[in-house]
Amino acid sequence: MRIGLLGKKIGMTRVYDDKGRAQAVTVIDVNGNAKLQVKTKETDGYNAVQVGYDTQKKQRVTKAQLGHFEKAGAEAKKIVREFRLKEGETPAEDFKLDVNLFKPGQMIDVIGTSKGKGFAGIMKKHNTRGQPQSHGSMMHRRPGAIGCRSTPGRIWKNQSMPGHMGHEQITVQNLRVVQVREKEQVLVIEGAVPGPNGGYLIVRPAIKRPVGTLAKPRHGVASVATTGAKIAIKKK
Repeated sequence: MRIGLLGKKIGMTRVYDDKGRAQAVTVIDVNGNAKLQVKTKETDGYNAVQVGYDTQKKQRVTKAQLGHFEKAGAEAKKIVREFRLKEGETPAEDFKLDVNLFKPGQMIDVIGTSKGKGFAGIMKKHNTRGQPQSHGSMMHRRPGAIGCRSTPGRIWKNQSMPGHMGHEQITVQNLRVVQVREKEQVLVIEGAVPGPNGGYLIVRPAIKRPVGTLAKPRHGVASVATTGAKIAIKKK
């Protein structure tokens, strides 16, 4: 089953292997995931598990939402998402939504909202070359012509033009779980994930790989660590 977790990006750091090689990682807090509802094809038309994350005040949700949370025995949540299941798949009644859903070396996908960049020109947004930079050009960073004469007499779709940049849903696929810290309820993921520190993320098993697929072993990579500046390395 491809049940995942909701989390919050804490930030990036590095871990060291037994040979002193640094590896950039992202720390994701997944503490507080709550199972709100298990949907079935008979009652809802499809199979899914509804998950809530990040507690908020009761006053900030509608009465209908509050009743839904109370029925599930959970506090009011800021973010609610569903993980679809295949037909015939049903999760166990006592399954827990914690870091133990994943294991070190497993391949995962991370979904988040990228950082907003505001209004940007074509050179920043589309990485275009721009116009001549010489004196007197007056067209250095402007887009130039965007039409195509009287036929067809319109602007082509997907024309590179200035506009809002960033703040889009981004999915980074096939990242590797470096560490699973059960005590702190955090996941340490190889590489970078979308969004700023404090942004919400969806962590799920890699959709393009069989569930539970492990990455190829990398010799000397840290697999066990403790909080703080010093990191304990599991030596073989």
